[in-house]
Amino acid sequence: TANTIPIPVYEDGVVYLAAGFRGSALMAVDLNRAQGRIDDTEAILWRIDRDTPYVPSPLLFGDIVYYTKSNDAIITTVRASTGERIFGPQRIDGLRELYASPTAANGYVYLLGRDGGATVLRHGEEYEVVAQNVLDDGFDASPAIVGDSLYLRGRASLYRIAAPAGE
Repeated sequence: TANTIPIPVYEDGVVYLAAGFRGSALMAVDLNRAQGRIDDTEAILWRIDRDTPYVPSPLLFGDIVYYTKSNDAIITTVRASTGERIFGPQRIDGLRELYASPTAANGYVYLLGRDGGATVLRHGEEYEVVAQNVLDDGFDASPAIVGDSLYLRGRASLYRIAAPAGE
């Protein structure tokens, strides 16, 4: 599609590409088979042509690809190996619009909204919200994980979220 913004994700010789401006595309490409123009070749393992992200990048977590519909708080998951839908499209509780990419750690998926909403999902085969928060900021930047800390860069503040020392 035009104006591709999401960053590709990669694992084990496969790259997952997404775009959602003036069209929709999410595909898995086997880099060992990709050479030259790959349209309609065996290099493309699977393709999805609707409800793909405009700004947020997809998240590859184990054998699950998480992705959002445009910049809307609607999430879908598919099996990374086959493109088979697991769940979604599902409205993300507590969020409206997002630019930040989903981020994962310790079995959880973190999603931040442009209006300060923060939703945590349990990683897995079903849509399960485990926490919802609202911060006094808005988020366009994706969360960053450094060691045992989760960093959130808002428009006005930088947040560090970590377990108390000794836990």
